[in-house]
Amino acid sequence: MFNLNKIEMKNLKQILVLGTIILGMGNNYGSDLNNWNTSKDPIFTEADMKKSKPANNVVQIALLLDTSNSMDGLINQAKAQLWDIVNKFTHAKCGNDGRPQLQIALYQYGNDNLSSREGFIQQVLGFSSDLDEISEKLFSLSTNGGEEYCGQVIQTSLSQLQWGKNPDQLKMIFIAGNEPFTQGKLNYKDAVANAKEKDVIINTIFCGAYEQGINTDWKNGAQLTGGEYMAIDHNREVVHINTPYDDVIIRLNSKLNKTYISYGALGAAKMQQQSAQDNNAMEMEEVVAVKRAVSKSSRLYSNSSWDLVDASDEKDFDMAKIKKEQLPMELQGKSKAEIATYVEGKKKERNDIQKEIQELNKKRETYIASQQKDSEKGELENAMLTAIKKQAAKKNYSWE
Repeated sequence: MFNLNKIEMKNLKQILVLGTIILGMGNNYGSDLNNWNTSKDPIFTEADMKKSKPANNVVQIALLLDTSNSMDGLINQAKAQLWDIVNKFTHAKCGNDGRPQLQIALYQYGNDNLSSREGFIQQVLGFSSDLDEISEKLFSLSTNGGEEYCGQVIQTSLSQLQWGKNPDQLKMIFIAGNEPFTQGKLNYKDAVANAKEKDVIINTIFCGAYEQGINTDWKNGAQLTGGEYMAIDHNREVVHINTPYDDVIIRLNSKLNKTYISYGALGAAKMQQQSAQDNNAMEMEEVVAVKRAVSKSSRLYSNSSWDLVDASDEKDFDMAKIKKEQLPMELQGKSKAEIATYVEGKKKERNDIQKEIQELNKKRETYIASQQKDSEKGELENAMLTAIKKQAAKKNYSWE
């Protein structure tokens, strides 16, 4: 027998305990390895991953608009034809039969009112799905003389915006202007190479003669990313065709506005913004207001951040968490049950109005198709939709 003193006995016990722990860890590790090796969980191949597209795909479009002196016509076309582009996207489908969301960002460049240190470039709006906000920012643009640096504005949009990383996502830049694509210190080819790395397609819209755009590198700027080069007459007046259904749609839009229930800090201001953008569209032309009303009847016009009806459709929305003071005055004295009933009633009313607008718009589009010549279609709208549909097809999008 060994004679051990108290210190030696204590050390021996510690060694035995430590050995037991290590042995246990080894057994567990071996067991985990066996379980891992015999796992029946499916192993996904790259092909499987490509088939499994995300349920909520997002199309991202950055508009880079030249706002120098000569571009009034371009800005007016953009204001008038925004809603045509949005309305076309309501019919888009992803490869998994899901409906893509739409985000639009807006930059202006070539304007003397902008900082020369920033290259006469300004981010007017980051990626947004808020159609009222997009309209407001677009209508805020005004023109003034300046230097136009295409390469720099492309590079700025690529670095500032939160571009998606989903390989199935459609990501596009549309840059429009009329000065040489080569202007500025930053070589446009470097910016284009960066876009290609991010899987962003650059489409160029030259405001002028087709051959002149080619000679000033607008075509090359697009082709390097597989984009489209287009030339438009930006000063040509857009021909809008009035239809027998326009007045009815305008009246329905007024009824539609009355189904919105503002809440929270943004509520009152956003309702005012909605009304202001209706007015902006009407001031352009009544037909533009009709197109906006059609957009407001679509799935892409969603205002859950400030409207209780849209918010109630969100999975994580809880009416009980809305404080009394965040509600409009007419609801502050009502019980939770009464508020829920009121919201449900407005939701049904809205759905009925939106459905009626959509049905009238189908008749309206049929009427326009029978009256409109190809030469009367909007220059900017035609250019953008041609590129969008072609590039969307490569990402497995389809159009109803």
